[in-house]
Amino acid sequence: MSIETLWFAIIAFMFIGYAVLDGFDFGVGALYLFVARTDEERRLVMKAIGPVWKGNEVWLVSGGGLLFLAFPKAFSAAFSGFYLALTLVLWCLIMRGLAIGLRSHLENVLWRTFWDAIFGVTGVLLAFVFGVALGNLVRGVPLGPDGYFFAAFWTTFLPDASPGILDWFTVLMGMLSVAMLTVHGANYLLMKTSGTVSDRARRFAGIGGWVVLVLGIAATASLPFIQPVLWESYAAHPFGAALPVIAAGLLVTAWFGRRAQRDGLVFVSWSLFMLIGLASLAWGLFPHLLIATGDPSYSLTVFTSAASSYGLQISLVWFSAGMTMVIAYTGWVYARFWGKVEQLALEEYS
Repeated sequence: MSIETLWFAIIAFMFIGYAVLDGFDFGVGALYLFVARTDEERRLVMKAIGPVWKGNEVWLVSGGGLLFLAFPKAFSAAFSGFYLALTLVLWCLIMRGLAIGLRSHLENVLWRTFWDAIFGVTGVLLAFVFGVALGNLVRGVPLGPDGYFFAAFWTTFLPDASPGILDWFTVLMGMLSVAMLTVHGANYLLMKTSGTVSDRARRFAGIGGWVVLVLGIAATASLPFIQPVLWESYAAHPFGAALPVIAAGLLVTAWFGRRAQRDGLVFVSWSLFMLIGLASLAWGLFPHLLIATGDPSYSLTVFTSAASSYGLQISLVWFSAGMTMVIAYTGWVYARFWGKVEQLALEEYS
């Protein structure tokens, strides 16, 4: 395995890890106004994600930093082309953090209602925007011969040679992302809460699973027409076909776990389903980082965008040490706060 390929796998792991870990935070936000209707229930939901949401965001920051380190040309092209969308993501992340931190600073109904609404809306928006971003990576972007592009929010709403950020395929991917992360958040609340909040989350998880199935079939059926590169990659490396099969098996496991009301099994199975499903997309995209929708020769790959081999090798040593600490800390936090959130002792969220 080349050093460029290894760094592609590392960065894919970082972003996929972020999708799984912070994804349930987005899902909890999307469900927040529906599963928690009293102030006590909303404090309970905040308590459920309180110890972990900040740590989950570390994976996004680390993934972006590693992308800049390993593939600076792709980083600069993506960040300049998606400038407007990334600004929206940044503001949503800021407002979500403010909502969690400020909602209980005043004993005022209007104040808490405002921040509750911000938390709910940003959860939906972030899930949608990250799904749209994935759709853009799969569909491709209008890269020019200089390796840069600009994408308006929308053009003809079609995935043609000069698409915008939004077209029917990327919107479909955004809707699928919202549905998947909403179910992910519901599964998390089922594992962490009890009582009325848990009962409402169970209903959303059941309905959302069917929505994910319908949208997932629609998105998968459109992939051969949107991006044949994926199928060429699988044809060249057919043993990667095991990944979608494993993902389907995990989805079935989650379904049986739900019927048996084994909430921990459902959450773990759904998390692994998302992880393997995203890994299968990364497998199909390799070695591309940004696919050009016009001339294929303009596409940016891991080999045309990478930093020097010496720099990548030295960075791998420091990454290994830092990532060991991140994984150890993440594991400790989740182990330390495992189990149901108690409805008592909510003073820090009151």
